[in-house]
Amino acid sequence: MTATSASASLKREYGIVLLVGAVGAVVVLLAVRQRWAQAVFTMPKPLSPETVNVSGADLVPLAGALALAALAGLAAVIATRGVARRVAGVLLALFGAGAGAAIMTSVTAATVVSVAASKVASPESAAVSGAAGSTTSGTSGSGALVVTGSTGHAIMTGTPWHVAVLIGALLIFLAGLATALRGTDWPVMSARYDAPGGHQAGGSAADEASGAARPHGGARSADSASMWESLSGGEDPTEDDQAGTAKAPDAKPAR
Repeated sequence: MTATSASASLKREYGIVLLVGAVGAVVVLLAVRQRWAQAVFTMPKPLSPETVNVSGADLVPLAGALALAALAGLAAVIATRGVARRVAGVLLALFGAGAGAAIMTSVTAATVVSVAASKVASPESAAVSGAAGSTTSGTSGSGALVVTGSTGHAIMTGTPWHVAVLIGALLIFLAGLATALRGTDWPVMSARYDAPGGHQAGGSAADEASGAARPHGGARSADSASMWESLSGGEDPTEDDQAGTAKAPDAKPAR
């Protein structure tokens, strides 16, 4: 495999991993916004039952937060190199594992009833939940009202969204694992973003080559500055060169 094909393969691998991680994070964010369950509260007579919708974000806010953190982690992968990129990969893997674990441990019938009751525990929260359409029956006002002592049971309707979150979390985890194992070989940002006078450790060969070329550019800049200073002082900086050129024909070749 030539150097060009190897470089192209690494770039392709790098892009695929970033895409996989981004897709996983977006899937989690979209899934947690959906309705995952309904809590039905049986009210004392003559009141009718109240039904409160509960979203994934209500039940597992940690999953959405970790998905956002994963997007930030992907940006860190792009901006870093070497050991720092490997650390970003480890964090990505932890974000994915945490999102999956949160779904497996936090979604229960008891949690649904508790979260639904807390959403309508006060007139303010009832008004907000009603305006958002989180109540579906039982009242004709702006929101639901659960009477103290009412019994409730959960209807789990979000199984497909649970699976979607698990898939998204797995994609984030795989992207992080690949970054931790292979990230040091992937392309890095252009060396023009490095601090003057050097480059970060773990940079690519292209960065090192461009860094090696910088001294020549610095020498040319220094020569231009010297010529400008000579002109400003009223001197002709080309006199020495002309004198040297004039003397060159008189020089005798060495025997």
